[in-house]
Amino acid sequence: MGDTLALFDLDHTLLTGDSDTLWCDFLVARGLLGPDFAERNAALAEGYRAGTVGVEAFCRFYAGTLAGHALADWAPLLQDFLAEVLRPRIPAAAQALVQQHRAQGHRLLLTSATNRVLAAPSAAELGFAELLATELAVDGAGRFTGELRGTPNMREGKVARLQAWLAGQGLAAEVALARAWFYSDSINDLPLLLAVGHPVAVDPDPRLAHEARQRGWPVLTLARDAHAP
Repeated sequence: MGDTLALFDLDHTLLTGDSDTLWCDFLVARGLLGPDFAERNAALAEGYRAGTVGVEAFCRFYAGTLAGHALADWAPLLQDFLAEVLRPRIPAAAQALVQQHRAQGHRLLLTSATNRVLAAPSAAELGFAELLATELAVDGAGRFTGELRGTPNMREGKVARLQAWLAGQGLAAEVALARAWFYSDSINDLPLLLAVGHPVAVDPDPRLAHEARQRGWPVLTLARDAHAP
């Protein structure tokens, strides 16, 4: 396995859309969440894009959609979610970008603020063997409690979680980060973009686009299917 890390954000970067928002819309459409939830979901998503919503509030909101059931209970719905919602929103250009780094022998890591339950299907679809995501607490029966486990993988937490992961892999963080690539669309990922040697803004939000211009970072536009559901 290569010494160079290729790190990728998921939502609005490799995936056209936001996993959490799409999941809530999916559950509302299935009648599993009330229609008022859609409005709260949209408001939180806007706060995330603006970088104004608190990390704990953001992650707990979506953790709550899974509470009271075990992963096995959610499995059939997650399969439908992947087939109907996620897979059509992963553009060929995103697959090609990941493959470009794979072909160079880089070590691929998907790092997402989305919780592991919702990020894992996309990670598998994109061929990632390694995933950092927000972790969810479970009770003694294996049911999600709606609480978080450990540091959310968001903003500065993405850097902290990556540094802990590198230590667990026996890799020197300073060296690994200096060599690493990181692709993201979001101002929320500015801490990690600043920490790596090769930051790339992908279809960036307005605040990240400004930062990229100011810092001379490359900006990548991925071809996306305008007809994705």
